[in-house]
Amino acid sequence: MKLVNFGCILAGVFLVMVSVKCVAQDKGFGLGVILGEPTGVSGKSWVSQKNAVDGGLAWSFRGSGSFHIHADYLWHFIGVPQATERFSVYIGVGGRIIAHDESVIGARFPVGLVWWPKGAPIDVFVEFVPILDLAPASELDANGGIGVRYFFP
Repeated sequence: MKLVNFGCILAGVFLVMVSVKCVAQDKGFGLGVILGEPTGVSGKSWVSQKNAVDGGLAWSFRGSGSFHIHADYLWHFIGVPQATERFSVYIGVGGRIIAHDESVIGARFPVGLVWWPKGAPIDVFVEFVPILDLAPASELDANGGIGVRYFFP
């Protein structure tokens, strides 16, 4: 229930900021961790000033546990420029594979908020991800987490 409320808040922030000029960090590759459901390694690579591809290799602690692989294409929407910090809401679309007794393939729709501290080569993010599993059965699911990535020069 808490993830659903958080997702509604992020969606509201997105609607407010969608009309703001889109400018974002536009280069580099970052690697870090994401804590939540699932928990693991997170990577992100910028493909333009406002678009990036991110992915993760992670472990789910639900039930008997399972290994997750996911990748998403993201669109960033920058808010009012700050003198010291930058924030961005992002949305995306992607996919996931869960390796378990019975493998699962699904579509992901991440909504998140990212913070770039001025002068630091990191980003800190929080995201909520509605999921539509497609195989072996169609089911709705959700992931969410917080994370940090270091961007290499």
